[in-house]
Order: sequence, then structure tokens, then C-alpha cells
Amino acid sequence: MKIIILAAGIGSRLGNPFPKPLTPLKNGKSIMQMQTENIASKFNIDDINVVVGFKKDLIMERFPELMYIYNPFFDRTNTSKSLLQALKKHRDKSVLWFNGDVVFDEKILEILNPYIQENQSFVAVNTSKVADEEVKYTLKNNYIFELSKTVKNGLGEAVGINFISSNDILKFIDRLEECDDNDYFERGLELAIEKDALKIKAVDISAYNCMEIDFIEDLENVNNML
Repeated sequence: MKIIILAAGIGSRLGNPFPKPLTPLKNGKSIMQMQTENIASKFNIDDINVVVGFKKDLIMERFPELMYIYNPFFDRTNTSKSLLQALKKHRDKSVLWFNGDVVFDEKILEILNPYIQENQSFVAVNTSKVADEEVKYTLKNNYIFELSKTVKNGLGEAVGINFISSNDILKFIDRLEECDDNDYFERGLELAIEKDALKIKAVDISAYNCMEIDFIEDLENVNNML
């Protein structure tokens, strides 16, 4: 299995002059430091690939032990294209990926590991809240049916931690190719569900803290949790 962190974006809503994954937290660590330490507690750090773009050198200098993939179009593409670049390098592998702005409790990885061992594609979800501006989902026959920010009557939120099985990755790559430049990677998953009947589980991690930091309020909430 390979692990990907999507860290190419500008993150303009936080207003930082540096990449959002380098945002410092109350505990003295950055978002990305917390991510990599948590991941390394369960998996091999040599398997981590980071997709970079905006001010990439700042991330690469801070974490020289990681592998990097550069998205030169970071300023005009969204996560569908950053993830596509990374998956193309690992076509025969299963891949666990994280949005680069997610702060999560490492115990979440214990919930996810059985699905990884079964090679079952999944999206980690929080069923305790359903905010309008977040990616939401619905189910059909116990698998994800819809997955986007425009979903009506969503059952919960996708938290930015996902896994694609080695059995499904080639179809997913094809659907990411179809996505528009400004699409999120969730659009590729939706297309694969619709066109290829991909079976993707929703794994509930609501028991533990997990939050994407998009706004100053999110950062304050995360710091209150630490």
C-alpha cells in the first residue's frame, strides 16, 4: 500500500503566506507534522508520497524524508488532478490518501485498518454532523451512492481520509481523467460508482476527533481539541 497526502493547494481562506499543511497548532506541531507522525505510528513512513504545488520548497525542506510529486498546475486544478498524478505512479497498488489539512486522532487508523487489510475501498465519514459546505454522502445497499457537497439529506460528512483498493484503482484513475480541472476527487469516486459499479464503504470514525481546517474557526476548534 502507498500513502498519499494532498498538499498542493494555496489554502487562501486561512490567509497564510505558506502552504496550509504547515499551519502551526497549539501543541507546537504543524498540521502535516501531526499527520505524518500519526501515519508513521501504524505504517511505513517510506510509503508516504506528498503532492505539492504552492510554495512546495517549504514543505520539502521541512519534511525531507518523504517522497514528493509536483502538480505544476496547482493554481488552476483541484484535488481530482493532484490525486490523479499520484495514483498514476502506483497503478498496481492500493492507496490510502489524506487531504493535507486534516487533523485526526491516530486511533482512527485502528478503525480503518481492517478495511485496508481486506483491500476494501472506503471513505471515512463523520455521522455526527452534516454541514452544507462539506462533502456529504448517501448509501445504497450499504455502499456509497452519492458523494459531493451538493448531496441532499446526507447521512454524514466525508472527513478527507480515503482508501482505494488495488482492485479498483485503474477504474478510479480513468474516472479522475474524466473529471474537470476544478473537480474534487470525490467526483471521480461518484463517476466510478455510477459507471463501474465500484463498491465503496462508508467507515464511521465519529468516535474520534477528525477535522479539516478550511477557515480560522476550524483552526480554533482544532486547537480547542488538542
